[in-house]
Amino acid sequence: MPRRTATMLASTLLLIAMLCAGLLITVPYAEMSPGPTVNTLGEHDGEPVLNIKKHRTYETSGHLNMTTVRVTAADYRMNLLEAVGGWLRHDSAVVPHSTLYPEDKSAKEVDQQNAEEFSASQESAKVSALRELGIRVPSHIIVGSVVKGGASEGKLHAGDVIRSVDGKAVKDPKGVAALVTKHKPGAKVRFSIIPAAKVKAAEKAGKRPSARDARQITVGTKKAGDDGRAIVGIQPATGHTFPFDIDIKLADVGGPSAGLMFSLGIVDKLTREDLTGGSFIAGTGTIDDDGKVGAIGGIQMKTVAARAKGAKYFLTPAANCTAAAKDKPAGLTLVKTSTMHGAMGALKKIREHDTEALPRCKAN
Repeated sequence: MPRRTATMLASTLLLIAMLCAGLLITVPYAEMSPGPTVNTLGEHDGEPVLNIKKHRTYETSGHLNMTTVRVTAADYRMNLLEAVGGWLRHDSAVVPHSTLYPEDKSAKEVDQQNAEEFSASQESAKVSALRELGIRVPSHIIVGSVVKGGASEGKLHAGDVIRSVDGKAVKDPKGVAALVTKHKPGAKVRFSIIPAAKVKAAEKAGKRPSARDARQITVGTKKAGDDGRAIVGIQPATGHTFPFDIDIKLADVGGPSAGLMFSLGIVDKLTREDLTGGSFIAGTGTIDDDGKVGAIGGIQMKTVAARAKGAKYFLTPAANCTAAAKDKPAGLTLVKTSTMHGAMGALKKIREHDTEALPRCKAN
């Protein structure tokens, strides 16, 4: 066999072997890519994303799109070739598998956490929107969740309002934990609660839960881990009584990163003035009850998805600005956003065509 032919054959066989190895060798990585974007002012699967009842709403135009990231499934293991391809692509990010799916949690637990964060973000989006409009939203401390097999199971229920612990009024979720941990494991804690069913009935009627419905519930404590803390197996949270119905419908989405865009969408529907001025605006960011915008993951994937959909402006959490600006899609203006009020100011500049005054993200 001629030397040249032998060399080419050997090279071909080596390449085939490398390709096979690349397909067979799995690596501990997962891939993130641009996901769907949805206009919070419009419809999704034939239903309005934001459905407001018992309050006047106004026509809107333009877009206020929330953005998502698509990730590989928890039980999927990338092969070496897929990982290399992901690293080379502009619209993809390959990250350690544990970044998306912590080793101490099952895929089901991760999905449950994402669902809970999404639900909490909807609650905060409503609160921040109404407060931005000067509408009062009464709040109360509730049982956010009950640990299965914990001391409170069957005694306390998610949605119960916690009025006091051992006769002492509580003002925030941390206060509940502080009063419980004063006990030694095995001791009993007395809760004054208003049952979740009574809370729902009051909220449906647009009223605050009544102290007349309070009940006294005694729960034994258990030891938590090696530090000896006393726990009762609940996660306290903050609940709210809304003056009218705001329903956010968007299936197959998890996590808290759509909070800002939901909040802006609610304000737009409740405001006579058209907030976008017809512009295509997208964005991301968590939001808390006080309107503070927080960082999110996968920012580059979200900006790519937004621009591909047609967005010209992207509301970007301040903490994500540097990363987003380093790989900004052409034609997309990244607007630095720290608060709900600041986002409202940015929308005003956009609809008044005062875009030079917009706070922009910088790469350094």
